[in-house]
Amino acid sequence: MASAPKSRLGRGLGGLIASAAASTQKNSAAAPAAVIAVVAAPGYQEIGVHLVEPSPYQARREIPEDQLRELAESIRSEGLLQPIVVRKTGDKFQLIAGERRWRAFQQLKLKAIPARIVEASNASSAALGLIENLQREGLNPIEEAHGYASLIRDFDLTQESAADRVGKARATVANTLRLLSLDGEVQGFVARNLLSVGHAKVLLGINDAGHRTMLARRVIEEGLSVRATEKLVHERKAATGSSRPKARGVSSKDAEAVAGIEKKLGSHLGARVAVLHTPKKGRIVIEYHGNEDLQRLLEKLGIET
Repeated sequence: MASAPKSRLGRGLGGLIASAAASTQKNSAAAPAAVIAVVAAPGYQEIGVHLVEPSPYQARREIPEDQLRELAESIRSEGLLQPIVVRKTGDKFQLIAGERRWRAFQQLKLKAIPARIVEASNASSAALGLIENLQREGLNPIEEAHGYASLIRDFDLTQESAADRVGKARATVANTLRLLSLDGEVQGFVARNLLSVGHAKVLLGINDAGHRTMLARRVIEEGLSVRATEKLVHERKAATGSSRPKARGVSSKDAEAVAGIEKKLGSHLGARVAVLHTPKKGRIVIEYHGNEDLQRLLEKLGIET
C-alpha cells in the first residue's frame, strides 16, 4: 500500500486548514465553555476574545496603528471576512494566523471572534503564521528575515527545510537571512522602506559596519539608486584598499600600526578614518555626515571657517 503524500505547508494556509477540518469538527463536539456559538461554516466557532493569546513565533514586530484602525472600521461596517486560526493550549487558544484581526476585535471591544481551531505542532504553527504574514499581511523584509531565522533556530531546521516549510526557494531564504548581518540602524532603514532590499544587498559588500551605516545614510539623503550605490561601494572599497592587495613594501607590523592609528584618530575625531599608507606616501581620509558634522570636525581640528 502506497504511503500518503507528504504535506507541504508551503502550499499555503488553505490546504493545511482544509486538511484539518475533520479533526476540528470532531473537537467542536466537546467545545469548552468559552465557545459562544458555532458559525455556519463547518469547523468554525466563536470563541472569547479574552481567551486568545498571541503566538510566541509571530514574525511581525509591529502593527501600524492606522492599519489597525482601518481594519477595525472595515470589520465594524462589513463584518469579519476571514476568521482567525488558533490552536488549543490548555484553557486558552494560541493564535496561528490573524493577529491583526484579533487586535481589531479588541479595539472594537467585541466579546467573541470567529475562529477555526486546528491541531498543529510548534513548528507547524510557526510556519503557518509566517505563511499567513507573507501571503496576506505583508511583512517588511527584516521581519521576514527574522521569521526564517526563528524557524531555523527554534526548530533546528536547515535553510532548505525552512524554505520547504514556507514554499520558498532556498536561495530566497538565504538571501533574506543575509539582511540580519546588517547593523540595527541599517536594518531599521530597510524595515521602514527607506532603503530597498537591493540597496541593502549592495551595502553588505562593505565589511566595516560603521562605514556601511554612513554609506546607508548618504544613500537615503541623496536618494541614490541601487546602481549609484554600487558605484559608491566600489569607490569605498578602492579608497580603503579592501578590494586590492596590501600595498607593496608595507610590512605586517606597519599595517598593524596603521590600524592602530586609524582607531585612535577615529576615536579622537568621532568619525570614521582611513589611513592609506605606503613607505613613500599616503593619505588620510576622514568621513563626515552632512554640513553640521563637517563643521564639528573642522572645530575639532582647530580650523576656522
